[in-house]
Amino acid sequence: MPDNTIRSNSEVVLIGAGIMSATLGLILKELQPDLKIEIYERLDVAAAESSDAWNNAGTGHSAFCELNYTPEKADGSIDPKKAISIAEAFEVSRQFWSYLVQEKKVPSPDNFIKSVPHMSFVWGDKNIAYLKKRFEVLQSNPIFSQMKFSSDFEQLKKWMPLVMEGRGADDKLAATYMEIGTDVNFGALTRSMFNYLEKLDGVTLYFNHEVKKLKQREDKSWRIKITDISTGQKRKAYTKFVFIGAGGGSLPLLEKANVPEGHGYGGFPVSGQWLKCTNPEVIEKHQAKVYGKASVGAPPMSVPHIDTRVIDGEKALLFGPFAGFSTRFLKNGSYLDLPMSIKANNLIPMLSAGYHNIPLTKYLIEQVRQSPKDRMKALREYLPSARSKDWKLEKAGQRVQVIKKDEKEGGVLEFGTEVINTHDGSLAVLLGASPGASTAVAIMVDLISRCFTNQSQTPEWKAKMKQMIPSYGQTLNDKPELLEALRKQTAEVLKLNN
Repeated sequence: MPDNTIRSNSEVVLIGAGIMSATLGLILKELQPDLKIEIYERLDVAAAESSDAWNNAGTGHSAFCELNYTPEKADGSIDPKKAISIAEAFEVSRQFWSYLVQEKKVPSPDNFIKSVPHMSFVWGDKNIAYLKKRFEVLQSNPIFSQMKFSSDFEQLKKWMPLVMEGRGADDKLAATYMEIGTDVNFGALTRSMFNYLEKLDGVTLYFNHEVKKLKQREDKSWRIKITDISTGQKRKAYTKFVFIGAGGGSLPLLEKANVPEGHGYGGFPVSGQWLKCTNPEVIEKHQAKVYGKASVGAPPMSVPHIDTRVIDGEKALLFGPFAGFSTRFLKNGSYLDLPMSIKANNLIPMLSAGYHNIPLTKYLIEQVRQSPKDRMKALREYLPSARSKDWKLEKAGQRVQVIKKDEKEGGVLEFGTEVINTHDGSLAVLLGASPGASTAVAIMVDLISRCFTNQSQTPEWKAKMKQMIPSYGQTLNDKPELLEALRKQTAEVLKLNN
């Protein structure tokens, strides 16, 4: 029988057409314009899974409002390290997106980013004391210097009138407020980036193409077997470097690559749902992202928040997310994803992580069993005047939390974003969820330094990085003047509040 397999060669293969692949592909193409890149996506459109506007919260995650990034230590002190690093990473994203807008590589920023204040909101003496401490620790850092705190009823009404409707002046409430927060449509941004990339010489984007096998050859290059789902046509792609940025689909692909660095990793899928407001009058009364405290055992992606969104030019209002459990790793995945991901090398970490996360299991069971009445009760903690007829339930995205080996525990559940790369730098994989998309640029810059070690040290690459990201190689929290100048410049370009 004749072999009808199509063969192709490139320097870079990107698997998954989400925000991570778009960011990596674009940065690499800017650094080396003659680079040949192939991108393979299982679905028929870019950014249809985790990057899609309705599948994530759209919060420009900058640690302004997310309380889980500032844990309270055993001695009662607040640890700001994670919040500072996430805030730094978001500034890097702002700079890169500004570069894309200025160079006309993506259309007007109106399409993907808007100013929406970020707030943390709590009630009760204990939570108010925590929020006050958190505010004092964060606000002493230049990157959070614009943060405001208030427990004054009238001030809170000005910041979030809808949330304060139906509350009494005697209620014990407090909030922090950051005017420079943002709402980001990562789906629109990702598609704009791919639209630009596709027009460049040497870049090919294949939709409806599923990666079936990955194998490293003796010369350290990779052979990838791919099937065109729509026609059944088989392909073999040969490349020096592979990036797997397929959201929940990354773990099964990492397992197929069969590299030592991937052994011991597992995944725990968590699905989400939103309550979406259908009443334009209610939507108009709210103009903020208001984040609360997570329930005991809840994963960070399930921290409740009432969110102003701007999607395709239209203002929306969401509350949630309500967590759920499905054995799928992707919204468009298979129910066999979780069982098929269990291998001999990750069985102990997965069992151990399960044993150590019984509160999470209990939380997810409770969430799955919630009735519409239960969900409205949760909403009314944030909006006491909410009416059932103004809200409907919508499906959100599917996330896979990373499980990794741990010497002490056997296995731990990681709630952040994890990048794994082989020691030879020929393969890199992105696993995990929040803060994800918001910090994609910083994650990809770090990945390039690890996987393109020699090139990233050249004066040409360093100069280009500095052009795209003026703070490249520096931290901004210890350089208040540079931080202020860059915030002002990016705010002008992206049409944001400074």
